[in-house]
Amino acid sequence: MKLYQHIEQLWSYMQLGHELQVSDCIFVLGSNDLRVAEYAAQLYLDGWAKTLIFSGGVGRLTDGVFDKSEAETFADIAKDMGVPSNAIIVENKATNTGENVLYTASLLNQLGHRFSSFILVQKPYMERRTYATFIKQWPGVLERFCVTSPRIEFSDYFNDDIDLDTTVRAMLGDFDRIKRYPAMGYQIEQEIPDSIEMSFKALRAVFHDND
Repeated sequence: MKLYQHIEQLWSYMQLGHELQVSDCIFVLGSNDLRVAEYAAQLYLDGWAKTLIFSGGVGRLTDGVFDKSEAETFADIAKDMGVPSNAIIVENKATNTGENVLYTASLLNQLGHRFSSFILVQKPYMERRTYATFIKQWPGVLERFCVTSPRIEFSDYFNDDIDLDTTVRAMLGDFDRIKRYPAMGYQIEQEIPDSIEMSFKALRAVFHDND
């Protein structure tokens, strides 16, 4: 199998293909990809939920890149697209996926919100880890949720701000966490087919050799 086939196979595995459901809120986990904010804002404007939550402080891929926290940067995009300020909740301290979940739960509790249905929004290759983390760590009542991301093929994902090398390395890191984190209590277990493990090892060998 060629290298790009391994990449696309892992890219596909990391996505879940959940069907959207009208929910209490749209919960956006911060990242370096501004298209995530645009996609989430459009979901709000299309009527999928009446509240839009952005969570994220400064992470490894956004340190020195954004002028504000990830959540505040994303919220500004949503407002520019027409989302009213009173429909937006900002959690601007979280630095990883687990903190996104726990800090947001704490903030919602402080604000008196009792949401039990969620649309989670992240980058395409972070869908599966978002799912596994949220199930494990969300402390409140959870009736239903789905995970979604901008519908972008791997070959079309890159732009002036996001390059192939950084993306593949980040995706490999996420997959490694999917394997390791259940034993640490951070995520639920995920089934990993042999073909996906093979692609991970093939890619890790190439990209680690370039370190």
